[in-house]
Amino acid sequence: MDGGATAAAAPPVTVDLRRDSAAVVELTGNVHILPCSIKYNGSTAISHYFKPKPTGVQVDGLSVEEAHFRGRKLHGTTIDVPQGYSGFVLGKKCSSEDESDCCWVTNAKFRNFTAWNHDSMPSKDDAFFRAFHWFPVAETLHKPVTAEELESMSMDD
Repeated sequence: MDGGATAAAAPPVTVDLRRDSAAVVELTGNVHILPCSIKYNGSTAISHYFKPKPTGVQVDGLSVEEAHFRGRKLHGTTIDVPQGYSGFVLGKKCSSEDESDCCWVTNAKFRNFTAWNHDSMPSKDDAFFRAFHWFPVAETLHKPVTAEELESMSMDD
C-alpha cells in the first residue's frame, strides 16, 4: 500500500450450516449453472421458460441435456456432488442494519447440479469436472502424517 496506510481488518465471517432442517429447501435436481450473468435477485417463474430435456446423446460417458435460454441453445450435464461433500445455497443474515454482525446461513442444499455450455457439448474437460480433481489432492495434503510415515520417508536411505 502507498503512503504507509494500513488496511482495516475485515470483520470475521461466520458460516452456519446447522440451520433447522425444516427451513432448508431441498434443491437436488433443480440447481443450474448457466454460462451467463443474470443481474436479478429474486423469485421468478423460470420453470415456464427454462425446460431442460434429455437428448439421448452421451459424450465422455455423460448424458447430455438440451435447453434454451433467451434464444440460445444450451447443452449440459448433471453432475453429482462427490461422496462426502455437500452443496449448499447460502444467504446472508444480519442482526443489525449496519451489517456489522452478519453470518451466512443455509437456505437450501443439493446433491447434484446441471452445468450448461452454449458453445460446446459438455465434457469431462469442463471446468467443474476439473475442479473436482482437486478434492483427493486436498484430502491428501491435509491428511495427518504419523511418526512412522515420516520415519519411513527418511532421506537417509
